[in-house]
Amino acid sequence: MIPELGHFALILALVISLMQATVPLVGAHRNRLALMAVARPAAQGQFLFLAISFACLTWAFVQNDFSVQYVAMHSNTATPMIYRITGVWGSHEGSLLLWALTLSLWTVAVTIFSSKLPEAFMARVLSVLGWVSVGFLSFTLITSNPFDRLLPAVPEGRDLNPLLQDPGMIIHPPLLYMGYVGFSVAFAFAIAALLTGRLDAAWAVWSRPWTTVAWVFLTAGIAVGSGWAYYELGWGGWWFWDPVENSSFMPWLLGTALMHSLAVTEKRGAFRSWTVLLAIGTFTLSLLGTFLVRSGVLTSVHAFATDPKRGLFILALLVLVIGISLTLYAWRAPRLAGGGSFAFVSRDTSLLGNNVLLSMVCASVLLGTLYPLFLDALNLGKISVGPPYFEAVFVPLMAPVVILMMIGPFIRWKTDEGSRVARQVVPGLVASVVAGAAAAFLIGHATWRTVLGLSLAAWVVIGSVQILVRRLADRPGTATSVRLRGIPRAWWGMWMSHLGIGVFIVGVTMVGGLQQRADLKMYPGQHALLAGYTFTLREVVDATGPNYAAARATVELTRGASPVATLRPEKRLYHAQQMPMSEVSIDVGPFRDVYISLGERLEDGAWIVHLFYKPFISWIWLGCILMAVGGVLAASDGRYRRLAERNASSAAVGQTA
Repeated sequence: MIPELGHFALILALVISLMQATVPLVGAHRNRLALMAVARPAAQGQFLFLAISFACLTWAFVQNDFSVQYVAMHSNTATPMIYRITGVWGSHEGSLLLWALTLSLWTVAVTIFSSKLPEAFMARVLSVLGWVSVGFLSFTLITSNPFDRLLPAVPEGRDLNPLLQDPGMIIHPPLLYMGYVGFSVAFAFAIAALLTGRLDAAWAVWSRPWTTVAWVFLTAGIAVGSGWAYYELGWGGWWFWDPVENSSFMPWLLGTALMHSLAVTEKRGAFRSWTVLLAIGTFTLSLLGTFLVRSGVLTSVHAFATDPKRGLFILALLVLVIGISLTLYAWRAPRLAGGGSFAFVSRDTSLLGNNVLLSMVCASVLLGTLYPLFLDALNLGKISVGPPYFEAVFVPLMAPVVILMMIGPFIRWKTDEGSRVARQVVPGLVASVVAGAAAAFLIGHATWRTVLGLSLAAWVVIGSVQILVRRLADRPGTATSVRLRGIPRAWWGMWMSHLGIGVFIVGVTMVGGLQQRADLKMYPGQHALLAGYTFTLREVVDATGPNYAAARATVELTRGASPVATLRPEKRLYHAQQMPMSEVSIDVGPFRDVYISLGERLEDGAWIVHLFYKPFISWIWLGCILMAVGGVLAASDGRYRRLAERNASSAAVGQTA
C-alpha cells in the first residue's frame, strides 16, 4: 500500500500545483484578493504531499520492496542502509522527485520569508513557480513514475551503482538541486516583474537574497561534486570539463553575473534589461542541465541513460520556458529602456564588463558542450571537445574578469576620473605581476600559465587588503574594532568571496603546474619514489564489505627517514553487478595531497599502483568554501530584509493610491 500512497500523493501534488499556477494569476489580473490568497496554502499543500510521496519512496527502499521497479533496479538487500536511502535519488525517477520536492521547499520558503511583499506581486511569483512545478510533476507522472510496479516482484535487486555508494552521494545531489532549483525563484521574480510592468529597483531588492542563497548552494554542490570525483574515480583529477559537469558550471557563471547585475539594478536602477535576461538565462541553463543529464544524448559518469521520449519532454519544456519568457521580455522591453546613466570610467562600467565577459565564458562552455551533440544529431561525424578547447578559451576570458573584479571596488559609481583610479590600482597590479613572476621562478615552473595564475592570485590578495584598508579609513578617529564591527555583512561577504577566488586560483595554478604522477608495477615489499616521498607496498590482503569483496593494500609513506602516513587503498568487486571499483587512499595536507590508487593484480603477484603528488589541491576547495561563506554572509545581511520591507510598503501604498 505504501507505493500506492506515494503515487496518489504525487497526483494530488500535481493537482494542487495546477491550482497554485492558475488561480492566483487570475486573482492578480482581476485584483481579487481572495483568489490571490490561494497561492500560499496551495504552495504549502503541494510541499506536504510531495514530502509524503518522497517518504513513501524512501520507505520502499528501506524495506527492500522489490515490487517497485525503481527499487529493484537500484537497491539490494546487502546494500548498506545509508545507500538504500541515497538510492532514492540515485537515478532518473527518484532524482526528479527530489527536484520537485526541492522546488516545493523553495516555494514554501518564499511564502514564509517574503510574506510582506505586495500580494499581487507574490501571487504572480508563486504562480510562476507553480507552473514550473506543473511541468516537472507532469514529466514525472507521465514518463518517469518512481512508483511503477514490477509484478511479480523479483527476489533480489540489482544494487545501487557502486560509483554512487559513497558519502558524496548523500550531500552532492541535494546541494546541487538546491542551487539549480533555487534559481527558479530569481526567474519567478523576474517574470512577475515583467507581468506587473513594475521594473524598478524594488524587485531587484526582493530577488537579490534568494539569488545569492541559490548561488551559495550551487557553489557548494559543484565543490562537493568535484571533490567526490577527485577521490572516487581514481584518476587524480578534480575537473575534466565533462558535459554534465559543464551543465552545472554554466548556470553558476550566469548566476554570478546575475548577482552583480542585481546589485547595480538595486543601487542605481541600471542594468534592468541585463538583470531580467540573466535571470531567464540562468534558470534556462538549469533546465538545459536537466535535459542533458536525462535525455540520453550524453554518455557520462554523471548522466542517466534514459528513454529518448523523456528527453523530448524536457526539451519541449525548455522551449516553452524560453519562448514564453522572451516573448514577455519583448513585450515589456520599452519599459526596460533607460535607467541610471554612467560614464565610461565608473563602477557601473566595470560591472557591465564583467557581465559581458562572464556571459562570453558561459557561451564558450555552452558551445563546446553542445557542438559535438549537434554534429552527431546531424550525422556529420563524431568529435570530442575536451580540456584543451575549454582551457584555451576559458583562461583568456576569465583573466580580465578577475582583474575587473578587483578594480571595481576602487571606482566610484556613475562617474570617476581615470587618473585617480590609476593611482589607486596600478601599484597593486604591478606588485602582483612582480610577485607572481617571482613566485613562479622560486618554485621552478616559470611558464606563462603559472606566472599568469600566481599574478592573478596575488592581485586578488593585494587588492583585497587595499580595499579593506580603504574601508577602515572611512571613519578616522574611531577604534579599529568599532570600524570592523560597523562594516555590514554584505560587504564582508563580497570581500570573502573575492578572496576565495584568489585562493582557488592558487590551488588550480599550483596543482596544474607542479603535480606529479607515476604508474608502476610493484611487488609486496617494493619501494617507489615520487616527489621526495618513498612509497613501500607492505602487503595486499583480502577484505570484505557488506556487499563487496576487496583487495586491501598497506602502503607506508615516508619522507627521508621520517614516517608520514600509512595508506590503505582498495580494489573492490561489488557482488550484485560484478563491477570493480578502486577506492583510493589520500594523505591530505594543507600544502599537498599524496594519493594512491590500486590497480589490477598481475599474474606474477605484482600490482599496478598509481601514485599522485598534488600540491596545493586542497586550496581549490578552501577557495570554494570561502566563496560560499561569503555568499551566506551577504544573504544574511539584515539590510536586505529592511530594504525589502520598505520597498514592499511603498509598493502597497502605490497600489492603494
